[in-house]
Amino acid sequence: MSQPTSELSDFGLIGLAVMGQNLVLNVESRGFRVSVFNRTTAVTEKFVADNPGRNLVGTTTLEEFVQSLERPRKVQIMVKAGGPVDAVIAQLVPLLEEGDIIIDGGNSLYTDTERRDKELAAKGLRFIGAGVSGGEEGALKGPSIMPGGPASTWEVMQPIYEAIAAKVDGVPCVTHIGPGGAGHYVKMVHNGIEYGDMQLICEAYNIFNAAGFSAEEMAAVFEEWNSGDLESYLIQITAKIFGEKDAETGQPIIDVILDKAGQKGTGQWTLMNAVENTVVISTINAAVEARILSSMKDQRVAASAHLEGPKPAIDLAREELVTKVRDALYASKIISYAQGLDLIRTMGEKQGWNLDLGAIARIWRGGCIIRARFLNRITEAYEREAGLANLMLDPFFKDVLNSTQRNWREVVALAVSNGIAVPAFSASLSYYDSYRSERLPANLLQAQRDFFGAHTYERVDKPAGEWFHTRWPEVIG
Repeated sequence: MSQPTSELSDFGLIGLAVMGQNLVLNVESRGFRVSVFNRTTAVTEKFVADNPGRNLVGTTTLEEFVQSLERPRKVQIMVKAGGPVDAVIAQLVPLLEEGDIIIDGGNSLYTDTERRDKELAAKGLRFIGAGVSGGEEGALKGPSIMPGGPASTWEVMQPIYEAIAAKVDGVPCVTHIGPGGAGHYVKMVHNGIEYGDMQLICEAYNIFNAAGFSAEEMAAVFEEWNSGDLESYLIQITAKIFGEKDAETGQPIIDVILDKAGQKGTGQWTLMNAVENTVVISTINAAVEARILSSMKDQRVAASAHLEGPKPAIDLAREELVTKVRDALYASKIISYAQGLDLIRTMGEKQGWNLDLGAIARIWRGGCIIRARFLNRITEAYEREAGLANLMLDPFFKDVLNSTQRNWREVVALAVSNGIAVPAFSASLSYYDSYRSERLPANLLQAQRDFFGAHTYERVDKPAGEWFHTRWPEVIG
């Protein structure tokens, strides 16, 4: 079914779900010839037929697909993570030649990418694990792309990826992240930060809803926020969500959507990796747990009839409440990014990936779900100090946190006293207070560990690295 031509394609894609289709159309629109293959031939035929006049080559077999590509062949896989990716790779390998490139553009676990990179390198093939963010619209109009793999392979893919990526101030939202699984790792943490961002916005909504704001009023608040420091894709779509009416009932659509959140696993992967690397990402953790608790709808409904709490009674003037919640959201958002970037930095150092946090923030400015105005500030922070220990310590972000922390505390206290769950706001504030504390109660914890397990402790009046044990009194019973 391929179109008769002597020309070979610049790029090939396997997996014509909506993301794959949109990515193909994006690549083709930049002047590249694209070959496509889907396991279900009817999908390939319909896609090519629905796009007449496009420089597309539809193929019915993997053999035909591979032979339609110019060498080194550049094959991007857009299928479900895990076993399906391995299955496609296993079918491709016998058909490819030394130096050909396989790209996994899905949300694969970075350890799978590391394994595939080593296996394919041993066969003389090149592999890229490329995180692609921006959803269906981003795939079509310009995503943020996070490719990992050998630098020489990135140089081959650079013209195509820079052409299709989103642009901010003329700069493509793509860069070579690092070797092996670095690209998929950064995409994983990006998704974790996205979890945090979304939960924080939901908590702002929860407070406004408890205060009696209508959907129209909340739409106006978020629209105004999107014109200031909080400008971001997620704030923008939140304003539009609140303004949307349900066609069936005429009610605001937000009021007819069931409060059970889904998740695909990248947030959980981020949590597990943070534990492995002993990095605190409490805001992201709170966001993941909030989704899990939301899914327990039947239990929550049953518990609501038995477990008591205050009836929300927020009597602040609306403008004052909006200002305070805005400050709490901004400060907590900084914490979420600070934690995510700390995890990326820690893992990058452990793996020897030589990650550039400023460049990573730069490619998140457009195309991706967490794109936001203040990512420019993050890029600037790492340009000022590449080895910045924590984003909170950058002069700009330090000033923001110092100026917003009073309202931030008042919002958390207001929510707690009114029985409104704000786990991510609270976790963010606790992280901030713990990080800025010269002394924490861990001295008692160390005493407890030494008491029951002789784990020893250091002393404030002795050099670091000297360990001591106390002969504690015996406990009876």
